[in-house]
Order: sequence, then structure tokens, then C-alpha cells
Amino acid sequence: MARGPRYRRPPKRRHEGKTDYHKRLKLLKSRKLRVVIRISNNHTRVQLIKSKLGGDQVLISAFSKELSSKYGWNANTGNIPASYLTGYLAGLRAKKNNIQVAIFDLGIFYHRNRVLAACKGLIDAEIEIPYHEEFFPDNLEERIKGIHIENYAKKLKSNDPENFEQIFSGYIKKNKVNPLKISQIFSDSIKKIENNA
Repeated sequence: MARGPRYRRPPKRRHEGKTDYHKRLKLLKSRKLRVVIRISNNHTRVQLIKSKLGGDQVLISAFSKELSSKYGWNANTGNIPASYLTGYLAGLRAKKNNIQVAIFDLGIFYHRNRVLAACKGLIDAEIEIPYHEEFFPDNLEERIKGIHIENYAKKLKSNDPENFEQIFSGYIKKNKVNPLKISQIFSDSIKKIENNA
């Protein structure tokens, strides 16, 4: 560890690797609304935040838990389709409140594919957010619809039925969801979000 009379320890959140203050300052200087996406193992939260001198103000918020209670998404809320739906829901709410333009504030980039799915949801809801096309991987559209989950479930069910029952037990027993029909549940949830958001 560095020592000496001129050494100063960095702020706690910088030292822990949680906040990049140089990047944050650039985002604040833009004076645009920030889209903050935070992902845990089981949930996604998307917020549109206005920076103020006294503290940030949350203007729009969407939480993946809402999908199961209001929009018919009975599957796991910690996967790529659920992240996309949460971003899409936040985007539609922003449009209702006349918010057209924002910028991404992704922070430290954990759970990359789910963060990108939530970003894609906001963009598909027609919120103007600057991004590069190569930002999104080629197979993201397929993964957003849950087709990769369906394919994996089909493969397991035909090759190893016992393992299928074990891996998808949360879907089948707890939520009573057929993992072979995730894309259908996804499209039904999108319609409910568009009609009720």
C-alpha cells in the first residue's frame, strides 16, 4: 500500500470498486436524465433519474417483481426476458410522462446480458438513448424472447428427463410454468404491458 505525506486514500465507494467518479461527473455534466439499471440474482430495477444538487430524484421506476403481480409473467424474474420486459415497462412509463431522451448510467457492469436486455427494452419503447450497434450481441433478440431457455428445456427433456425435472423444478412446481412455452408467455406479457402500462 502507498505511503507518504502526499498519499490520500480514495473515497470509500471508489476503493471498493462501486463508483467511477470521473465517469459519473461526465454523466452529470450532460444534464440529461440518467437511466440506471441495477440487477441482482433474482430481480431487475430500471430507473430514470434526474440529478439535483440536494440529491438525485427518481422520476420513473420499474421493478421486475411487478411483472408477476400485474402483467402475467409467472416465470423467473431473474432472467433475460424478465429484464427486457422491465426495461420495456420503464420505457413506456417514461413516454407517458413525456420523457423522450436519456443516457445510460450503467455503473459497474455486472450481469451483462440482463443489463443489455433491459437497455434494449428501453430503446424498443422508443426512448432516445445514444448507443452503438455493436453494443448488443447478435443473438440478443433470440435470448430476449426466451428461445434459448426453450431449446435447453427441449434438449434436456429428450436426453435426460430426471435432470429436466430437477433443473426446471422452480418453473414447473413452484410457478406452474411450462419452460417449453416461455416465448408464448413473453409475448402475452408484452401485450399486457402495452395495454396497461
